Amino acid sequence: MGIAQTNNSKVTKITYPPTQKGNQVDTYFDTKVEDPYRWLEDDRSPETADWVKKQNEVTYSYLEKIPYRNAIKERIEKLWNYEKISAPFVEGKFTYYYKNNGLQNQSVLYRKDTWGKEEVFLDPNTFSKDGSTSLGGVNFSKDGSLVAYSISEGGSDWRKVIVMKAETKEIIGDTIVDVKFSGVSWYKNEGFYYSSYDKPLGSELSAKTDQHKLYFHKLGTSQKDDKVVFGLKDKRRYVGGYVTEDEKYLVISAANSTTGNELYYKDLSKSSNPIVNLINNFDNNHNVIDNEGTLFYVETNFRAPNNKVVTFDLSKPDMRSWKDFIPQTDNVLNASSGSGYIFANYMKDALSYIKQYDMKGNLVRDINLPGIGTVGGFGGKKTEKTLYYSFTNYISPGATYSYDAKTGVSNLYKKPNVDFNSDLYESKQVFYTSKDGTKIPMIITHKKGLKLDGTNPTILYGYGGFNISLTPSFSVANAVWMENNGIYAVANLRGGGEYGKKWHDAGTKMQKQNVFDDFIAAAEYLIAEKYTSSSYLAIEGGSNGGLLVGAVMTQRPDLMKVAIPAVGVLDMLRYHTFTAGAGWAYDYGTAEDSKEMFNYLKGYSPVHNVKSGVQYPATMVTTGDHDDRVVPAHSFKFAAELQAKQTGDNPTLIRIDVNAGHGAGKSLNSRIQESADVEAFILYSMGIKELK
Repeated sequence: MGIAQTNNSKVTKITYPPTQKGNQVDTYFDTKVEDPYRWLEDDRSPETADWVKKQNEVTYSYLEKIPYRNAIKERIEKLWNYEKISAPFVEGKFTYYYKNNGLQNQSVLYRKDTWGKEEVFLDPNTFSKDGSTSLGGVNFSKDGSLVAYSISEGGSDWRKVIVMKAETKEIIGDTIVDVKFSGVSWYKNEGFYYSSYDKPLGSELSAKTDQHKLYFHKLGTSQKDDKVVFGLKDKRRYVGGYVTEDEKYLVISAANSTTGNELYYKDLSKSSNPIVNLINNFDNNHNVIDNEGTLFYVETNFRAPNNKVVTFDLSKPDMRSWKDFIPQTDNVLNASSGSGYIFANYMKDALSYIKQYDMKGNLVRDINLPGIGTVGGFGGKKTEKTLYYSFTNYISPGATYSYDAKTGVSNLYKKPNVDFNSDLYESKQVFYTSKDGTKIPMIITHKKGLKLDGTNPTILYGYGGFNISLTPSFSVANAVWMENNGIYAVANLRGGGEYGKKWHDAGTKMQKQNVFDDFIAAAEYLIAEKYTSSSYLAIEGGSNGGLLVGAVMTQRPDLMKVAIPAVGVLDMLRYHTFTAGAGWAYDYGTAEDSKEMFNYLKGYSPVHNVKSGVQYPATMVTTGDHDDRVVPAHSFKFAAELQAKQTGDNPTLIRIDVNAGHGAGKSLNSRIQESADVEAFILYSMGIKELK
């Protein structure tokens, strides 16, 4: 497919469902703020359900009229229909791996015994008729005889944990319910640690949850008898605990925000041993990556904004006794351990390179990689001789490689057979200048030989927050976009983790506008260099990236033709009152912090900056009615404001996935349909009437 002639005639005016206005007014530091759509925050009310139904009717009626919507869906479906097999992992007598035959809604967990006989171990496609119940973590006891696996229903962050005997697949004991933001970590075969919040009194999908607790579940006992290990008197929003590979220690991480954590440990040789504090503040990030007896290996950004690995002995854990194991460099470090080695995965301008160290801190080798892109993996047990890693970029589907840690030899393990010719496409990294002079990297991907005449449909994607880095990875939906002569550009904005803590902090709180300025400058670069023009530019982002899109489209509605804010944080005055939103305050600050912070947030909050008499770009807000990470009320209120105030004929739609959450575990059918709808909406809004 490719783009044919365009016709920029006006789109037929849409009649939107009326959205009732309430008279809610809040006062912040003597400033009154109207919140007429507060009633849409009630996700359990019949009025909200009716509003969702009517909005979807309008949206899908509009999408169904796009002549090439089904053609895009069919092409995405065809491209996605390839076998996907994960790296294998050994637990007890079996080798396990995930496999998807092509278009299964959820990948299936298989296993092989020592004779190579394959069988299905867990098939989440049987968990629900519509594919909306997904498999989360799968955690085995050390000897592989027991397994605890978690499931999510309707995309919710709330999970259930089911325990089985691995060999017979016999379910044992109670199903553990109401588990949230948690791993599962076994201690011997006695039981396991997990974390959760008390179930809220209001809606479990929107009510605030901010006291996380670590529990121990003893096999053969009822969940109501599970003991709180940590978090009862020490109130923390995020608590996680795991048992070291030697099963000698419990390591506990505790945090009140998404950045900065305390660290604790407990010697498990005696149940009466106390929990000992190692780090007693939230100023930095600390992550235990391995231990050899009492010697601990910790990745930290304490006095190392790009991260380093330190060691200390539990007999003398004071920070003054820490020793640099892998010192800080100019590039951001993410460390892992496996096969008795430490692997340093570095990111240079959002691209990967890897160094391997022995447990004494000696450099073993620089690892030769298959190409320039993103590498993940190199983790495993000390006893494993073969490790695995993945490699991908914007034009290379993810392939898996085996790695012999002793010899340094890599071999291709699985390469997907995708109906996409990577040789016809190119990715180019550029550095452009933001408003304050900061250089920002951006990777631009498209067909080779594409004429740069300002008429290429372009998606500019961004995130810019929470220390999260956008690194190159292959996407079937993006591949189809580029097949249609589209350009896909990703800007590595401040607020992300691409250049460490300083880069992250430069896009937080009172510096959040830097992120929006970086994104605006990316759009202006693409236009100035004739990749595209405002008439053919779409901006897209999800979650914190949804905030990015909402802020930029309200600040510069003239800059782009289309905006796709997905599952966005869009009401910056109230985000912290829902579910775990208060934990995002490190990045955003809250409206209660100070008058200055309130005014700053109100100054860019998308819901509060939609103005009457302005022509906003064609917009399709996307969300899920079961999103309990960024509650859909953000999207509901923003869409209502846009529909009430939009001037001109650009559509302002909201697409609400029913029985879906923030994104994790979404069925493949839902993902394909959403991708097709988004791409069709973007092209149609640009005046493109047909595809070749």
